[in-house]
Amino acid sequence: MKILNKETLWQGKFLRIVHISFVDKDGSIKKWEAVERINNKGIVIVIPITPQGEFVFIRQFRPAFGAFVIEFPAGLNDKKEALIDVAKRELIEETGHLSDEIIFLAEGPVSSGLSTEVITVYIAKNVKEVSEELKSKYPPDDTENIEVLKVPHEKAFEFLEEQRIKGDFIDLKIYGFIELARKYI
Repeated sequence: MKILNKETLWQGKFLRIVHISFVDKDGSIKKWEAVERINNKGIVIVIPITPQGEFVFIRQFRPAFGAFVIEFPAGLNDKKEALIDVAKRELIEETGHLSDEIIFLAEGPVSSGLSTEVITVYIAKNVKEVSEELKSKYPPDDTENIEVLKVPHEKAFEFLEEQRIKGDFIDLKIYGFIELARKYI
């Protein structure tokens, strides 16, 4: 198995679509289309947990779906920061919270058949709301429309099902992240 060639079909600010030629296990040349992340050094997801054991979710309008998606705060490392610093920044930008206890949880591909996107996931324990002054230093991106939702951990799955029934999409990664995060509550 070996990559022979990658041809760029299209490129934007953060994505590139490529056509890949590779040799498979039988020695045959095959073709594949993929999306590559560019102009950033990683992607983080932060799982905020309050001192009361609540998950802090965000409900965000996602233009790709034309609908709202329930997810955890996340963002690109497009400022060449350490990933943990991206996690801290995104936590403030998207939820208005911060934490002194940010712990690495997991890392891996998001959709290995489609994209080169690799996410790094952190737990943010004992999050607390930041002052308006600090919040003003970390405004959300101008394309973001975010609602912050705090949900007791024991009601998380019930809440997600209610939101799904109401018409929101649920980021599928959330379900596994909730299970992994429970040991920190």
